Amino acid sequence: MEVIAATNNQHKLEEIRAILKDVGYEVLSLDQVGINIDIEENGSTFKENALIKARAIWKLTGRPSIADDSGLEVFALKGEPGVYSARYAGVEGGKKDAANNKKLLENMRSIPQNERQARFVSSIALVLSDEEEIVTEGYINGSIGFEGKGENGFGYDPLFIISGLDKTMAELTSTEKNKISHRANALEGLKNILIQKKA
Repeated sequence: MEVIAATNNQHKLEEIRAILKDVGYEVLSLDQVGINIDIEENGSTFKENALIKARAIWKLTGRPSIADDSGLEVFALKGEPGVYSARYAGVEGGKKDAANNKKLLENMRSIPQNERQARFVSSIALVLSDEEEIVTEGYINGSIGFEGKGENGFGYDPLFIISGLDKTMAELTSTEKNKISHRANALEGLKNILIQKKA
C-alpha cells in the first residue's frame, strides 16, 4: 500500500520508510507525488500539528497520508522550545540548526548540570480515511549538554545527551539512532497497531 508522507525531509523519510516497509507500506515524499504545499502548523501540541499535516495531504489527494511533528522539550524551560523547536531562533534555511542551538544554550546558561533534563517527542499521525486516523507518540529522555558534540544527525542532536548512554544523538550512527530515537519509538507503536489491524 502506498502512503504519502507530508515531508520532503530526507532524514524523516528514511526513518519512516525503514520501519513501515516491514508492514508493506511504500512511503512517497511530497516531491514524488508532485505536491508543493506549505502547511501552516498552528497546533499547540505535536499531536495537533501532525494531524493538521496528515489531514491536509489526505484532503488534497484522497490517499493515505502520514505526518510527523517532533521537537525538544526542556523541563527547566517549562517545555521550550516544544512545538517551536524548528523555528526557535526565527531563522530559516541552512543556518537554522546552529541558530536554534545557540539560542537554547544561551537560555540555559545559568541552569546547572543536574537540572538540564529534556526529552525529544515525536507524534506520528496516519490518516487512512475521514473516519480512520491513528496517532502514536514516542519519546527519548536525556539532558542538554553545555556544548555540541558529534557530527551526525541534525537539529538539537549535538546538544542532546541520551540517558544511560553518555553520548549525544549526533555521536550515534544513523542506524544506532534509528533504533532508539523518539521517531523510531512512535513509528514502532504505529507498526504494532497496523500489524494488529491486519491480523
